Amino acid sequence: MPGNRVVVYQGPRKVSVESIDYPKLELPDEVVKGLGLKKEAPHAAILKMVSTNICGSDQHMVRGRTTAPVGQSLGHEITGEVVEVGADVLFVKPGDICSVPFNIACGRCRMCNAVPPKTGICLNVNPARPGAAYGYVDMGGWIGGQAEYVMVPFADFNLLKFPDPDQALEKITDLTMLSDIFPTGYHGAYTAGVTTGSTVYVAGGGPVGLAAAYSAQLLGASVVIVGDAIPERLEQARSFGCETVDVTEKAELSDMIEDIVGEPVVDAAVDAVGFEARAHGPDVGEAPATVLNDIMTVARAGAGLGIPGLYVTGDPGGIDENAKVGQLGIRIGLGWAKSHSFTTGQCPVKRYNRPLMNMILADKAHIGKAVNATVVSLDDAPQGYEDFDQGAAKKFVLDPHGMVPA
Repeated sequence: MPGNRVVVYQGPRKVSVESIDYPKLELPDEVVKGLGLKKEAPHAAILKMVSTNICGSDQHMVRGRTTAPVGQSLGHEITGEVVEVGADVLFVKPGDICSVPFNIACGRCRMCNAVPPKTGICLNVNPARPGAAYGYVDMGGWIGGQAEYVMVPFADFNLLKFPDPDQALEKITDLTMLSDIFPTGYHGAYTAGVTTGSTVYVAGGGPVGLAAAYSAQLLGASVVIVGDAIPERLEQARSFGCETVDVTEKAELSDMIEDIVGEPVVDAAVDAVGFEARAHGPDVGEAPATVLNDIMTVARAGAGLGIPGLYVTGDPGGIDENAKVGQLGIRIGLGWAKSHSFTTGQCPVKRYNRPLMNMILADKAHIGKAVNATVVSLDDAPQGYEDFDQGAAKKFVLDPHGMVPA
């Protein structure tokens, strides 16, 4: 039996690649004890990793901005080849290449069976709170997917099988984005109400922000504006037709938007930054409510606000005691007065991943190019984290087995 290696959090701004046991078809002890479930998981599958991506939400942990303990395994953006299935798995088999939604879901509870399904808040996979994810703090103790192998529970429900393995490998730098950032970005734009002819502001030019901007274009937006403080990220946004604003400038955001669309408001706005937001202008510090207040300010009355950016209930590095528990200075009165609608929380990946897969396979979506997918080895993960933390305009895709075509 082969071994396994996984990326592990070793303290603020430190990760390493460590050897661990090969996965078993078993649930984590945290889930077994907390929910009273059987440890054996005949509904599960083991995947050999084809690709697994570094995510901005991983960076929150690695910066020491969550309650993640040293030793926390990392990685929730998983695409892999099935190598073993449990006795109860009926519809996937060894050799299938599949995308794995970062939300772990049972397919049985009232949330998974809601209309539409709310698989981001499954009730049977995490005793601490609704919803679970691979390799993330307070998300059920599931081993991370920045690894050589990973166990996926409820495989028939969770796995999205690609129709043709050879075609999948040819398009893997696009398809690898289906586990999280493409559906998450699409969710942000869709729940903001983006439609034909919309003007859109996306706060944040990291991979999720770029995915939201690209998704807004797919949804028919006439103008998409991306705001960020890093020139390379703004250049990447412009590479696929976005307008940009540099939030380090002293000008008001609404004035910069008016210069682009002729009015100081947009039809829809997306927060792809989250709780580590900074104030506007040069040489400014952290101000975690900035982006939420920005999007309320620049979204017209009646607009939708999509908020895929992560907000947490525990932030040891918060700027004050309120921020450390996720209590921020949000101008909710402004949003109320403008009749805004807010959509927050984990993206329910299964709501979007199949139709977005079809767009990729039909050569109608090139998300890997939009987010600048950059393939590196598993051993290069620590350098990838460091470069990402410095603002690299890249989406790092780890290739543990050398399966991604050159």
